[in-house]
Amino acid sequence: GCFVFKPSTKKRRSSEKAAHDFRSRSDDAEDTELRFVTCQSLWKQIKSETEQIQEDLNKQLLDNLVSFLSRSHSEFQEKTTEWTCRMKFREIPTAALVLGVNVTDHDLTFRGLSDALQDNITPYIALLEAKDCPGIKNLMQKLMGQLMNCDIDVDSLEDEDCVQVSQNRIRCSMSSLISWYESVTKKTDSETPSKKRNSSSRHWQSPPVIVIFKDMESFTTKVLQDFIVISSQHIRELPLVLIFGIATSPMIIHRLLPHSVSSLLCIELFQSLSCKEHLSTIIDKLLLTPRFPFKLGEKVLQVLINIFLYHDFSVQNFIKGFQLCIVEHFYSQPLSVLCCQLVDVKKRVYSLSHGQCENIRRLPSFRRYVEKQESGKQVALLTNDSFLKEETEKLLEDLHVYHENYVSILRCLHVFTSSLPKYPLGKQIRELHCACLETRVWETEEYESSLQLARMLNKTDLVTMLQQCVEILMSSSGKEFDKTVEKLKEFLTQFQNLEAEASQERDVSVSSQKELQKKTDLYHLQKTLLELKESRRSKKLTKFEMLRFEVVDYIDSLVRKYLVPADHRTLHEIMYFNAATVLRGHLNAAPRTALHTALNNPHWYLKNQALKCDGGGISNKAPDICIVYKLHLECGRLINLVDWLEAFSTVVMAAEEPNADAASSDQVDDTIHARFIRAVSELELLGFIKPSKQKTDHVARLTWGGC
Repeated sequence: GCFVFKPSTKKRRSSEKAAHDFRSRSDDAEDTELRFVTCQSLWKQIKSETEQIQEDLNKQLLDNLVSFLSRSHSEFQEKTTEWTCRMKFREIPTAALVLGVNVTDHDLTFRGLSDALQDNITPYIALLEAKDCPGIKNLMQKLMGQLMNCDIDVDSLEDEDCVQVSQNRIRCSMSSLISWYESVTKKTDSETPSKKRNSSSRHWQSPPVIVIFKDMESFTTKVLQDFIVISSQHIRELPLVLIFGIATSPMIIHRLLPHSVSSLLCIELFQSLSCKEHLSTIIDKLLLTPRFPFKLGEKVLQVLINIFLYHDFSVQNFIKGFQLCIVEHFYSQPLSVLCCQLVDVKKRVYSLSHGQCENIRRLPSFRRYVEKQESGKQVALLTNDSFLKEETEKLLEDLHVYHENYVSILRCLHVFTSSLPKYPLGKQIRELHCACLETRVWETEEYESSLQLARMLNKTDLVTMLQQCVEILMSSSGKEFDKTVEKLKEFLTQFQNLEAEASQERDVSVSSQKELQKKTDLYHLQKTLLELKESRRSKKLTKFEMLRFEVVDYIDSLVRKYLVPADHRTLHEIMYFNAATVLRGHLNAAPRTALHTALNNPHWYLKNQALKCDGGGISNKAPDICIVYKLHLECGRLINLVDWLEAFSTVVMAAEEPNADAASSDQVDDTIHARFIRAVSELELLGFIKPSKQKTDHVARLTWGGC
């Protein structure tokens, strides 16, 4: 994969400047401030929820790592037999952390790991990247530079400690590192009990030094070998622990390091959670919940999922795309001020202006709603703002109720479909959610095949699914599911009664078989066998099969009632972001189209009226590269540089007075010549032309066709 790391900006814009930019870009000035505040508040809630989800997902991994490091350190601290044996062989405790190919998410994991280690194990942690460590000297400088700044807690630093720590001229070697570590640990031990309790009470007496290689595959073999060999020779004096961040496979350790070096490591493997499972949890907690009023339309959600699955597997990029959807929705939709919690709906609806009421009347879903009403109500909705506000409040409350019911029934349907063979509607709930948003799911072939498979489930699976559905509906905040829960419990009771009846039928069948064996008369025996054969031909459904059909039909009725696509609901445009084309334009870059637009029509980006040309003309006010580019579009495969220069000079000098100096007209000015050479060089750098071997004074054109 190819991954882009954008540099982090040091200066962040203040919220006031962001609000000003939001207002200046907005087409509708009404309630812009409230829309911005609502957008900001919603994103803060979602961001907080996302961070908590990621912390919970990584908790098991971080706990295992902390446990491993604690064991490694305690062995060094207590000088146990195992650590003595390890020192004899010069083995370094090493954690191989397999994080997956979603390298853009690794920073968050390492940040959480570093915080967890600093809180529980040691303050001495260094995070190294391959780009900063091309050689062993650079690695040691980076390592010691990071460790020198974290030897004592900030609260317990004194002036003389700061001076000693901030000394720059320190020889970067392992012996210097060991001397520094011994001095720091002795200084910590010699502190007064109260000061020691305040500064390092949460750390061990001789905390280990942890070195994290964030991207092990990118480190050169020689740098890793030299560092491991040098460190193993000083493992008695320095409690060093290594953590390798691996994106591909643990086998990369043995590919990068020969056996003589890898034998110096005591490696333990740790596997992070799959990025697909991570994404499913994010979607489950952020989108399939009534907590957040903002929702993604089917096409928008599909764009984000496709980028995740086919580009980078990055959960962080998915969240950034989700944030972009929120900003774009609140910027482009004037009625997004109503995309709020249910408790705030009434207050905001009755504060709407006449212009916003007209915006509601223009919504396609509201037009369809008005067409279905009687004539008197239609007139009131289109002319009376007060009546419109009352109706809008009811419709928005219905939309919130729809979300609550939708999520609960969707989870119940997923309980059934996820246990079916071949997963007709998908294994993940996000696949089922996309199918329900796209169309009436009960009209699809996949749904019909799912019902047919559900009608063949055994009793144990059915009972388990019904119990899970009862738990889901009882935990739901929807108020319409009391009768549904009672019905499902009634089904469970009937299945229990069937089990008792089945045991009695087994006893009756055994007794009938014994009576059949007692009948020795050939006539009666043939008659009985014919009756059994006839009964098998005209076999009726058993009570279990009838009950199973009834259960599946009842679930089908719930699906048809509650899983109506969101775009069939009135005022769904207020809460659903459906501009997939806009999102795709932001996330899926089209550099060829953008480059052609910039060079062919610079006014599109620069917004300078002097650059605006009608009829395909060339303005002499345009940048030189734009003039050269438009001239080269008129040429064939080979371009004569002399003719190109003369055409460029003609365009540039078009604004000069006609009585200009005659000498300058015969000979191109040196300044224009230099400008032309620079513009041609820029075109060559961009890949539009290349030097030609056929003719020395010609260049070859490389691009054809329009964009």
